Amino acid sequence: MIENPPVITDAIYPMQIMQIMSAPVYQDLLLKIEKEYLYWDKIKYLGDKTLPSEVLWQVVKFSRLSYASFVRFGNYQFVFKTTNYIQQLLHEFDMNFGGTISGSTTISEKNKQYYLLSSIMEEAIASSQMEGANTTRKAAKEMLRKQIKPKDKSQQMIYNNYNTIRFLAEQKDKDLTPELLLEIHKRITEKTLDNPEDEGSFRKDNNIYVANGITGEVAHEPPSFKQIPIVIDRLCNFVNSDAFFIHPIIKAIIIHFMISFLHPFVDGNGRTARSLFYWYMLKKGYWMTEFLSISRIIYKKKRQYEKAFLYTEHDDYDLGYFIQYNMNVLKEAFEELKIYLERKSAENNALLEFRNIKGINERQAHILKMIQEKPGSIFECKNLINVLGVSIKTVRTDLEGLVNLGFMTTIPINQRLVGYTKSESYDDKIEENKGK
Repeated sequence: MIENPPVITDAIYPMQIMQIMSAPVYQDLLLKIEKEYLYWDKIKYLGDKTLPSEVLWQVVKFSRLSYASFVRFGNYQFVFKTTNYIQQLLHEFDMNFGGTISGSTTISEKNKQYYLLSSIMEEAIASSQMEGANTTRKAAKEMLRKQIKPKDKSQQMIYNNYNTIRFLAEQKDKDLTPELLLEIHKRITEKTLDNPEDEGSFRKDNNIYVANGITGEVAHEPPSFKQIPIVIDRLCNFVNSDAFFIHPIIKAIIIHFMISFLHPFVDGNGRTARSLFYWYMLKKGYWMTEFLSISRIIYKKKRQYEKAFLYTEHDDYDLGYFIQYNMNVLKEAFEELKIYLERKSAENNALLEFRNIKGINERQAHILKMIQEKPGSIFECKNLINVLGVSIKTVRTDLEGLVNLGFMTTIPINQRLVGYTKSESYDDKIEENKGK
């Protein structure tokens, strides 16, 4: 599915390559290739008569290997170049993922907690959908919020992912061990595998491969199952040791890649890999990761995600492609978070006039704002549980409080249910409080 790049030869001398790299006429082209970390399937169209594509590829490879870092796991050696663009993103993430928004008053602690739960749900849903879970986000969120027992395998996958992510947040101070890895896999795959004995167990044969779902063409044959203990042991040392410094975000991405590459389990490798990325980011102090819906971005760009794996494998295990892809995912996820915070800020400003009303709590202020926006609405307790993130008893108390204050009135829905709607005195009550 992926075209192999040309074989590097010694037909071009290093001095010639250096001359091409330093020539002003090629600077824009080489900067573009570096920034986007392009593979041969794109570079082959960028050459011309003065610089044939095969020569251009050799120049690119020389540049990447000249500034490369190397990591070895068992029999496999990987390389990557930390480009200027990647360094720029690392700096931005270091500045933002550790604290600047943490101290912001843009959103209240309660709203932070609510968004945290929502983000974890989004992460669990998207990561499971990538592995075949077939259910709507609405149904999945309702199941998670109400802690309803999963109805099928798809819901079970999401339920497992959600609980595993919460489990990992509690394990962030632990070292990675084979036992912890197996525990993570067991939690992720519980009640979803054909053979329950495969839950929390490394595969015991080589009857596994990654194939194109349409053509059936084999895209990746994982290392032999005999290599699993060796590579996992090396991976644990890589995670737990800081003897050779690699930026934590790049390290987290490499961990993600290695679990997917090794495929140590019969199933659930992708979910386990993305969970370990999340765990390591939290372990290294990037608390913002909890608020980023990373798998949702990957799910939207799944084809590029798959290609990033294939590019790495087809280009002498150059991890730069996978690192570049994931850095862009983090950037997009962070941009989504900032948009959310701006929206929450606008919502909070709109709530200020209601928050200042004597005897009104934050949830009741939110209900009054909803009345203001949709004055003809009839509210039921059960429909506000998810909106406010509290129990039905608390919702009923809030609504009854607004009735007692004259902002709302009750209306019968049927013989058993009562609804709540805007009272006739609502506008007068709002005007009264504006003057106070």
